[in-house]
Amino acid sequence: MAGTHPEGSRTGRIMAAGALMVGWVALLWALEAVDFATGHALDTYGITPRDLTELWDIVPAAFLHGGFGHVAANSLPLLVLGFLAAFGGIRRFAGVVLTVVVASGLGVWLASPPGSITLGASGVVFGLFGYVVVRGFVDRSTLDVVVGLLIAGFYGSILWGVLPTDAGISWQAHLFGLLGGVAAAFLFRRRRPGPAATPTS
Repeated sequence: MAGTHPEGSRTGRIMAAGALMVGWVALLWALEAVDFATGHALDTYGITPRDLTELWDIVPAAFLHGGFGHVAANSLPLLVLGFLAAFGGIRRFAGVVLTVVVASGLGVWLASPPGSITLGASGVVFGLFGYVVVRGFVDRSTLDVVVGLLIAGFYGSILWGVLPTDAGISWQAHLFGLLGGVAAAFLFRRRRPGPAATPTS
């Protein structure tokens, strides 16, 4: 019987994470194309704050954008950060993303100014950034710590986006997405096996 080769497992994770993120980004572009073709009919699924009926829009709002430029701005960081997060396991990644989407969306719903409509994947981008940076320290993984530090150095300037400096940008989505990503690192941390029990006679 052939044994399982660790490199094969790693290659499989790379392929799965890459395919998932390419598919996700392609979906965002396809949805924006539909939105454009329908006269921005999908924008109605953006989040309007403190309206109970809008709570259902927390999830779809994370997949919609306010134009092709908006999608383009989110595509590369989502692809990179999503790949790094998904490489650790697709089921774990799904839990992380759901946590980030809910945290970011609820933050927008609670704290955005009245009459605003918020949509876009930037909350997820900030959440994945927080998750990737913190994950290694929580999991006590040297490799993930190094990756997190590299990402912090490369993408760290996005943290300015959590400040209310531009009325046209949802700092609420960014801030609460980031907090959701950090929380997800703890919620979905890898469990270390406990010490083996000492047999008794």
